[in-house]
Amino acid sequence: MSVRTKLYTTQLQAGLGLIQETRALLNLWHSGMNAQALFAAALAAGVCPGVTARRLRNIVLECFAPRYLIGQGAPARHLQLLVSRLPAPQISQFMLLFTVRANRILGDFIREVYWPKYSAGATNLVAEDARSFVLRALDDGRMSKRWSETTVRRVSAYLLGACADYGLLRRVSRTNLEIVPLRISDTVAAYLAYDLHYAGMGDTSLLNSEEWRIFGITAEEVLDELKRVSLKGHLIVQTGGGLSRLSWKYFDMDELCHELN
Repeated sequence: MSVRTKLYTTQLQAGLGLIQETRALLNLWHSGMNAQALFAAALAAGVCPGVTARRLRNIVLECFAPRYLIGQGAPARHLQLLVSRLPAPQISQFMLLFTVRANRILGDFIREVYWPKYSAGATNLVAEDARSFVLRALDDGRMSKRWSETTVRRVSAYLLGACADYGLLRRVSRTNLEIVPLRISDTVAAYLAYDLHYAGMGDTSLLNSEEWRIFGITAEEVLDELKRVSLKGHLIVQTGGGLSRLSWKYFDMDELCHELN
């Protein structure tokens, strides 16, 4: 099932942003290591002090693996190449991208609630914004079965908590969070463009991909972002007659990641 048709799950409850935990696990992971082996290594190394073995297992198998070990571990491998060279806010944006891909509900919440509220002039989000979104999703059949009110309340809190972890929200009070509009970094824009290209998307489909809307940008704005990326020499953008053409410098994602800074 593709990311565009995936049903919503409660998997986000296993962990929200987990930024520090992700960094610690990246230090242990190597190519070819599966989730069970990573859990064993993390348990032996004590990478999350104070966390029970059961909780650590959930972090590795339910959070880290679906986000970073897909595609033979490509996201983890790419982050390892980038984490020591890029500032923390940029790494956080990469983690947001991978988390959204693993948790459709979070991506749709950001696309359908967070950015529209911001565009309408709202300065904050409250618990009811998330709860209303989850209830609409239930009515639209986006879940495999009806969730209990307790699950609705918890998942609503997880959506807001994940947004806060990734810097889209700043907590003002327990139930009130200030919107902090995220601007996509040039490195993330380059990575996403190449990733979509090597996934088989043509230029038009790439520019219109819903993944850009995680960062609140339209197809026209994507083109402007990629023009900025082109100034750093990562790709070539040609426009004319209402058409846009992208030309690619790097042969694969690993080569790109070695060049991003």
